[in-house]
Amino acid sequence: MSKKATEFQRVAMSRIYRGKEIFKPLNTGWIDENVACVREWVANIFFYRKGETTIMIDAGYNYDRLAEKMGWLGIDAKSIRHILITHQDTDHVGAVEADGLGLFKKAKLYIGEIENRYLTGEVRRRVMHRLYKLPQVTINNKKQLLKDGETFKIGDIKIHAFLVPGHTWGHMVYLIDDKYLFTGDTIWFGSDGGYSFISALAESNKLAVRSLGILEQKMKKMCVKPLFITGHTGFTDNFEFAFAHKEKLCSPFKKKVHDPSAPYDAYDESDDTEENAKNGFLKAAGK
Repeated sequence: MSKKATEFQRVAMSRIYRGKEIFKPLNTGWIDENVACVREWVANIFFYRKGETTIMIDAGYNYDRLAEKMGWLGIDAKSIRHILITHQDTDHVGAVEADGLGLFKKAKLYIGEIENRYLTGEVRRRVMHRLYKLPQVTINNKKQLLKDGETFKIGDIKIHAFLVPGHTWGHMVYLIDDKYLFTGDTIWFGSDGGYSFISALAESNKLAVRSLGILEQKMKKMCVKPLFITGHTGFTDNFEFAFAHKEKLCSPFKKKVHDPSAPYDAYDESDDTEENAKNGFLKAAGK
C-alpha cells in the first residue's frame, strides 16, 4: 500500500495543493544539537539523539532517498531501534509498512492503542470530511501500544505520550525530556501562529480543535514550554505562537488560512541539498 499511496501523493497531492500556500516543510538538517529532521517532499521525520541513543519520530513516506539524507546527518538507518509513531497515515509510516524498503525491520514501534485499531482493521481511515476511505495499512514490526498520558523511557530518554485525537482517532504527540514536543499532524503553523491541522484530512475537526485546547492546558499544568515541532510546517519555541489560533482550522480550499511564505509547490525539494543540511541549524517558524 505504501508504494502506491506514496506515488499518489507525490503526483496528485502536488497538483491539488500547489499554490495553496499550506505545506512549509523544513529542509533536511539539524534543529539543534539534539534534534535532526529529514525532508520527504511535504513531510518531515525527526531524530532525537541523546548520548549513544538515537530514536526516530515518525517514518515518513516509502521514500527512496531516506537512507541517503540520513547519511547527510551522520545517522545510520541500521542504528535505529526505536520509532515513535504519531499516527498511521502513509506520510508518517510509509518506511515501516510491509512493502517498504525494509530499512527499519528490526526497529520497535511505539503507537497509541487507539491508533493501532487502524492497523488491525477494526476501523478504517477516512479523509475529505470522512467521504473517502483509505486502504488499510500493514506493518509487521514489533509494537508497543501506548495509553494516553503514559510515561516511559528508552535508555535515558524520558517520553510522555499524549492522546490528541481529531486528525485521526488515536493520534499521539510525544514530549521528550520535557523539552521537545513532536506534534505530528495536530498543529499547522501559519505566519501568524498555530491552527488546528488541515480540515479536509481530519476524522473530526470539532474533536481536533477541542483536543488542541486540552493539550495546551496539559502543557501549562506541567509547567513546560517545549520546542513545538510539527510534521509539515516547522517548529517554534514560542508557546503563545504555537496555540495562537487553536480554535480555528486550516482550510486550504477556502483560502481562509494560508501562509504566503510557503512554497508554491512543496513537493519540489530541489533546494533540499547535502550542502544546506550541513550549513548550521534550521530556522524556526515565524522568524
